[in-house]
Amino acid sequence: MNLKRLFLYTLIGSVAVSALIGIGVILFGNFGEFEVRVLMTTLTVTVTSILGLACGAYIETGRGRTLPIVGIFLSIVSAIMLFFVIWDVLDESTIFIKSVVTTSLLAAACSHLSLLSIARLDKRFAWSRIAAFICVGLLSAIMLFILWVEPESTSDVISRVIGVLSILIAAVTVITPVFHKLSAGEDDVAAIDAEIAALREKLAELQTRRSALSDK
Repeated sequence: MNLKRLFLYTLIGSVAVSALIGIGVILFGNFGEFEVRVLMTTLTVTVTSILGLACGAYIETGRGRTLPIVGIFLSIVSAIMLFFVIWDVLDESTIFIKSVVTTSLLAAACSHLSLLSIARLDKRFAWSRIAAFICVGLLSAIMLFILWVEPESTSDVISRVIGVLSILIAAVTVITPVFHKLSAGEDDVAAIDAEIAALREKLAELQTRRSALSDK
């Protein structure tokens, strides 16, 4: 089972559990502390699955592995840390809470960039991907600086920069699928080469697995 399908099944399962809890609360009217924690746990699994799906989809393109693998790793670590907070195990440590926010932010950033990287862009639109990486990187760095340094007051300049970066990220995210559509059919040779490379990688993996089975 590949990563994309695993996260997809996990997403379906977590959504189903959340729905059952919601239905149970409506029917029986019992929504105590335990139910809240179970619901938060399933929601955490749901979000983690969505982030993992974005990374897994990029891995399947065969055009990159480091970014999505880091994103999947951070998503899982973030989910595990959130479980400790939800179930009141490590929710009083300031450093731990900041670490949870840090891993969650970085996981979201990696997943977002992985999703944008799925688009196959013509050379004339390549700048948008570079802009996305720069804007997401800068915004993440600023947010982490504020989180860990905790300046007594955030300057008006920083607030404006955060606003500008957020708008730019939203704009690039919306326009990337359009650029992908406009790039379709204009770079057939590169697309074929990329597909050949992905097939060769898959063939090599299958040959390795076949050799391992033959040696048994």
